[in-house]
Amino acid sequence: MAMYLRLAPSIALLALVLPGCREYVDYNSGRIDFEPERPQIDEAPEVEPYAGDDEIVLEAQTRFPTGLDLHKKVIWRTCTPNGGVCHNRKEYPDLHTPANFAAAFSAPCNVQPGEFGSVYDGCERPGDRIVYSGYGFDSEPVEVGWVQYIQGDPPDIESGPVADDAPGLHIQLASPLGGDEPNSFGTADFIRSFINDNGEVQQSAYGSYRTGWTLSADRTHLFGVVQDYQVDDVQELVGVGIVMGDANRNGIFGAHAGTPVSMLEPGDPLGSYLISRMRGELHGEPVPGSRMPLANAPLSISEMLALFCLVEGFPEDGDTAMLSGPIDYNRCDAADNPESLNLLGDGVTWEARIKLILEFNCGGCHNTDDPQGGLTLLGDGVYERLLEPSGQLTEMNLIEPGDPENSYLYLKLIGDERIQGLQMPYNPLTGAGSLDQAELADIETWIVNGAIEDE
Repeated sequence: MAMYLRLAPSIALLALVLPGCREYVDYNSGRIDFEPERPQIDEAPEVEPYAGDDEIVLEAQTRFPTGLDLHKKVIWRTCTPNGGVCHNRKEYPDLHTPANFAAAFSAPCNVQPGEFGSVYDGCERPGDRIVYSGYGFDSEPVEVGWVQYIQGDPPDIESGPVADDAPGLHIQLASPLGGDEPNSFGTADFIRSFINDNGEVQQSAYGSYRTGWTLSADRTHLFGVVQDYQVDDVQELVGVGIVMGDANRNGIFGAHAGTPVSMLEPGDPLGSYLISRMRGELHGEPVPGSRMPLANAPLSISEMLALFCLVEGFPEDGDTAMLSGPIDYNRCDAADNPESLNLLGDGVTWEARIKLILEFNCGGCHNTDDPQGGLTLLGDGVYERLLEPSGQLTEMNLIEPGDPENSYLYLKLIGDERIQGLQMPYNPLTGAGSLDQAELADIETWIVNGAIEDE
C-alpha cells in the first residue's frame, strides 16, 4: 500500500495523447476529454399544411402527418405481417422497419423476380455473360437473356434440333454466339461485372458447366446436355442466381430499353414499381403480376394519397430522417384529384372484368342448363343474383358490397375455413381452387370498392 501511495503522484503526471482524442489523459480523474465526431443527419424540411376543403386530403393529413405515421399505420400493417407472403425480413423489398422502407427509395425492383411472367421489362438489369470454350464456337462473351433447367432424360443432340421443352439446360442469348458448328463439347463460363471499392469495373467468372452443347439455327439458344451425374452441378449453378437480361422471356432486354425502374422513385410516384403493383400500371403501361397487397385489403384513397405525396416530396438523397418530417400535401399534385387514386382502377367492374373471370372459370359447372348448387354464372341476371343470399348459407349474401369477409362467393373462392366444401373453382388435377392471385385480387378489390356493376 505504501509503495502505491509513493508511485501515485508520479503516475498522475503522465499523459498520453490517444488517437481520436484532443486532450491529455488524466489517469487520476479517470476521464478522457474528447470531441466526438458523430454523423450528421439532415433534418426534414418544414412544409406549409394543406388548408383546402377536400375531405380526402384533410383525412390523409390528419391520419398520416409524417412518413413514419404512414409506415406504422399502413405499410407495416398491410405489407409486412404475413411471413412467406409479404415484405418482411425474408421478402424483397423488406419493409418491416422505417429504415427498410426508406431504403426502398431508388432501390432496384428486380431482385426476386419469382415467376418469369411476372417480371416487368423496366425492372430487368444487364444480364451476366457467357464465354464458351470448345471447338467450332466463338469465345467472345455474350449476354444471357434467360436460363432454365428442365429435368428429365436428355435428348440426343446429334439427331437434330432440340425442342424448347427438352430436358436439359436452356440458355437464351442476347445475340448469336459466334462460330460455325451446331454441336460441340466444351465449357460455358458465366461472368459477372462489378465495381470494386476503387470504382473500377472488374469481371469475375463465378460458375462454369462442361458438357455437350447444341445451338439453334440462329445461334441464340444454347442447349446443354444434363446427365444424371451432372444434375447437382447444374442445380448448384442455377441456384447461384444468374442475372438474366430478359428475365420475363419476351425478347425485350429492359436494361437496354431505358433507365431501370426503382421500387420507389423519389419525386415520381407514378413511376414507382411498388405503387404500380398496387395500381396495375406504371405511367399508363400495364405491369404484370398480381395486384398488391396480396394478403390484405387494398389501400384506401386517403392511404394512397399519403403514399403518393410522400414519394413526390422525397428527395433523391433522402434518408430515414425524411420520414419523420411532415408530408407535403399542400404542394402534392395528387392532392388536386385524390379520387383518381382509387385502387378500383379502370376496368375492374362487373361488366368489364369480374363477369368474365367467373364465366371463364366457373361457367362450365354453373351453367344455365344444370347449374351446380343452383347457382348460374352465365347469361342475364347474374349480377343481381350475386347480391342475394347464398343457397348454402342463407344468412350471408353471395356478394356483400364493401365487405369481402362477409361475401360467401369470395370466401368460397379463397377456400375460407368458414365455408363448407371444396375451394372453387375446383381443379381435379391439383385438388385445389384454380383462380390465380391476380384474379382473386381483382375480385377482392371489386367487392371492397362497392361491387360496381359498370362505370
